[in-house]
Amino acid sequence: MSNEPVTTRGTVLHFIEGTVVHAGPHVHQDSHPLHTHSFFELALVTGGKGVHHSLAGRQRLRPGDAILLRPGVWHEYVECESLEVYNCCFAADLVRRELAWAREDPLLGYLLWTGPFSAQRRGMLATHLDPDALAEAIGHLDGLRQLRNQPIGRHRGEVIGWLSLYLSCVARTVADRDERREVTHPAVVDAMRMMEADPARPWTLTDLAGELHLAPGYVVRLFKSVTGVPPMAYLSRHRVELAADRLLHTDLPINRIGESVGWPDQNYFARRFKSHYGLPASVYRQRFNAVRHGYPAADQQVQAVQDPL
Repeated sequence: MSNEPVTTRGTVLHFIEGTVVHAGPHVHQDSHPLHTHSFFELALVTGGKGVHHSLAGRQRLRPGDAILLRPGVWHEYVECESLEVYNCCFAADLVRRELAWAREDPLLGYLLWTGPFSAQRRGMLATHLDPDALAEAIGHLDGLRQLRNQPIGRHRGEVIGWLSLYLSCVARTVADRDERREVTHPAVVDAMRMMEADPARPWTLTDLAGELHLAPGYVVRLFKSVTGVPPMAYLSRHRVELAADRLLHTDLPINRIGESVGWPDQNYFARRFKSHYGLPASVYRQRFNAVRHGYPAADQQVQAVQDPL
């Protein structure tokens, strides 16, 4: 891994090439400007105080608070007084590959996949760790941090191990709060994988149930028991996350992006995207897409804070 594994360009945070995980403490005074990022982030508050602002609203922070954000989510910290945040960032490709097994784990699957997509969380999941769990989590993060300057090719197993321990520690707290202990039915995992593998397909519940060789009503019950939402709602949230990534990292016209994620009707795509992120797709692209077009970051950050929606 690199000495500077995370780079900020405009209002989008990226990993440099070759980085898969980064863990490090940060102290915020006053504010940390509104931004989005191309990776998963699990932020753990270890000291001080402040307010976390996102589409989910404003959350006053205290030591022990943990917030998981999937790629594409925008957020900021405000009213910070020596707010200490131990950030753990990990690549989406790593989640799809090395951590693919976690989808079938009832706790980790809920933390990384189903929980952030359920209800109205819009890609975020927040919890609070008690003092013992907080100390355990910091220990795992310290283990990750000690590997930050080591070549990933020689230490990948250790990196994945420390990250799995940290995620499991947080996932147990989330499970205790949300009472999520059931084993995920294999059909739910298969349904997620099929829809994610071909989001542009005009999926219907009948099609999905046919692929699974199950009755549509049974598929809905299984899916809702794990995710809290029916399968088509899960697909919708996956599609808007894909669209956000393509808005930031491609030059495709917005209508083509809608088509590429399974929504050829541009008006419908516009409604779904704004419902999820609180911003029209065009505004999301303009506000956060400073990577290739060189928008002035300071101006964007001020505008975004003053008019977040």
